[in-house]
Order: sequence, then structure tokens, then C-alpha cells
Amino acid sequence: MRYQRSSVLFAEAKKYIPGGVNSPVRAFKAVGGEPIFIKEAKGAYLYDEDDNQYIDYIASWGPLILGHAYQPVLDAVIEKAKKGTSFGIPTEIETELAKLAVGMVPNIDKIRFVNSGTEACMSAVRLARGFTGRDKIIKFAGCYHGHSDAFLIQAGSGAVTFGSPNSPGVTQGTAKDTLLANYNDLEGVKALSEANKGEIAAIIIEPVAGNMGCIIPSDSFIKGLRELCTQEGILLLFDEVMTGFRLGKGGAQEALNINADMVMFGKVIGGGLPVGAFAARAEIMAHLAPEGPVYQAGTLSGNPLAMSAGLAMLTALDSKPEIFTSLAEKTEFLHKGIAEVLTEKGIAHQINRFGSMVSVHFCEEPVVDFASSAKGNNDTFKRYFHGMLDQGIYLPPSAFESYFLNDAISYSDLAKTIEAVRKVF
Repeated sequence: MRYQRSSVLFAEAKKYIPGGVNSPVRAFKAVGGEPIFIKEAKGAYLYDEDDNQYIDYIASWGPLILGHAYQPVLDAVIEKAKKGTSFGIPTEIETELAKLAVGMVPNIDKIRFVNSGTEACMSAVRLARGFTGRDKIIKFAGCYHGHSDAFLIQAGSGAVTFGSPNSPGVTQGTAKDTLLANYNDLEGVKALSEANKGEIAAIIIEPVAGNMGCIIPSDSFIKGLRELCTQEGILLLFDEVMTGFRLGKGGAQEALNINADMVMFGKVIGGGLPVGAFAARAEIMAHLAPEGPVYQAGTLSGNPLAMSAGLAMLTALDSKPEIFTSLAEKTEFLHKGIAEVLTEKGIAHQINRFGSMVSVHFCEEPVVDFASSAKGNNDTFKRYFHGMLDQGIYLPPSAFESYFLNDAISYSDLAKTIEAVRKVF
């Protein structure tokens, strides 16, 4: 049996861990079957507990942009660990990483490190509310900003209604301050703003979405958001947990040529260890404790191991900006190859791509928001996912996730992947 040991490990995990996993998408509920358990990884490849090898297209959901077990990151973490793993007291390396990040990203003066993307987004919204003195936020259907209560909201009955909780445990009181809009629908956002005049603290968005597949903002939409926020005194928050230091040294702000008021990071900034961060101009960050009244704290924030991994990763990206071009070219090659096969086989599809993010949707119409993403043929996706897995290609086990390429993937790997698609269909 190809996945025998993984199956045994999953059965054991379910006895002690809810659903057998510590993050829901890992359980393969969206695609059926049982998850594989990974033993080790190197470069572009994963190796499971049954010694199967896979070309990896999630890169730990984005952070491993230079491949698994990237030597400079490993060396940095090992050397730092020899001096102690955690202090809860300031260290020089926190400032070193902060200085490098601020130097790479446009329009930010100061940065605060936390432990996850969820923490970063949660803290950024609190700071936005404290800075503006307003309570409400606008988020977009299909954009994921972590599992903080304020973000687990689904649509109400119309463009200007309050959202309602879509997870038990989220209160109606929390939901009333979160307004829901549709991605790439500027007029809907304007209607919400008008109906809640002077009450909206922030608009939070994945500037290039990655949690409903890869969804690209139209130029008029993203520019319109910036103009609206400026006019109405609303802070524009870019959740760059996925896009930061992946779409370029300056992330989506640089790639889209749009300045946000606040930016949240995760993934790449931690080099594979748990790190998040939020950043803004000095005027906004001055409201954050201990300088200002908006409270945020974390015992392990700025952990030296995480900071050393992040510093090694960003140093590599800062010194070799050609990596971003290389990754984009590889992603384009993969996009064109898969599209050619699916067209040849008569399989309805849409492929979205931006930089080193790409997603395949089995539907007829362009995918521009959550509603159009949800029209994909899930039976075809399941067949595609498991067919690729059996040929040693690890794709996101959900039709609503972007692929993340890493620089260790070769053109030979890409060609093998394209040929695997041909075999599946």
C-alpha cells in the first residue's frame, strides 16, 4: 500500500488531536481520502513516512520561497539555538530584522513582530481602531485573515447589511462591526462606506488573494480602494502574510504600485518558523504600547530562533532580487503547460497567476471573486488532486488555495508536473 504508514499515523493522531490535524485543511476533507504524513524535505521535494517523494507546490503554504532546508536558514537557526532558544527579553537580532524589513518594503517606518499571521491581522485591526477612534471594518468574502473572531464573518442579506458569524463561538456582537464586501467590486465597497459614514476604521484585504485560489485585483478596484480610504479617513490594510517578500522585495505594495496604510506579514518573513508582523508609518505605530495606549504583547514575540531564520531568508532575497523574476518565469511556464494540456483534453478551466502564485479552477467563467471561484467542478478537482498525488506531485488539498512555487523547483520538475496533468486526464 502506497500510503500505509501515513494511514496508521493518521488513525493514531485522531485519538489525541481533533480531526487528527492541527490545521483543518491538512485533513483532506475537501478532497477525500487520508492525508500523507511528511518525514523530511529538501529543496523542491517532500518525503513522506512511506518514503514516497513529491514535488512540493505549497512550500509550507508560502514561507519556503527558496526551498526546503535552505542551508543559510538552517545554519542561522542552529547557531542561534546554541546560545539559547528564548529569553522574553530584547535581543539585537530583532532590530536587525526590523531594519532590513523596513528597508525592503515601501511606505513603512516601524514594525512589530508577533508569532503568526492571525496575530498580525488581529493586532493591526485593533491598532487601526485605536488610531481612528472608529469600530467597524470592511473585509472581503473569500479573503482569509486568520481565525480571529472579527474575520470569521459571512455575508448578510445585502450590500449594506451587517455580517453574521460563520463559526460557532463568534458572537453577534463581534459580527456587527464587520461589514462584508465582494472582491473586485468597488461599488459595493462604496455603498458600505456611504451607509456607515464616519464609522469605518479600516478596510482589510489580501491585495492578491490566495485563499479562494489566486485572485488578482483589477487596477481600477485596488486604486479605487486607495482613493476611497484617503477620502473617508479609513485605513487601508494589506494582509501580505502570503504576498509579502514573495511578489517582490516590497511585496504587493511594490508589485501593484499601491501604498497601504498598514501591512501585515507572515510566512516568508519567518523563513519557515512561526513569525508574523505588522507595520505602518511612524504616526500610526506611535499609538501602540508601550509608546501609546493600544495594547499588544506576546511572550515569544521576537523569538531569537524565528528572528534568525527570518533574517537569513530576507538577507538572501534582498541580495538576489533576480529570484523573484526567476520564480515568476517558472510559474508562467507551469501555467502555460497546464493550460495547453487541459485545452487539448477539452477540460473546462481557468488559471490565475501573479508572480509565483498560481491556481487552477475547473470552470468556464473567469475567476475574479469568491462566488466565481466556488463555481469550480469539485469532482474534477478531486480527481486532479489525487491523480497528481499518486504521480508524486503535492498540490494544495483544496480548490480554494493558491500554489506557491519555490526557487528550488527546476524546469525538469515543471515538465514532469505538466506531463502528470496529461496522465490524470
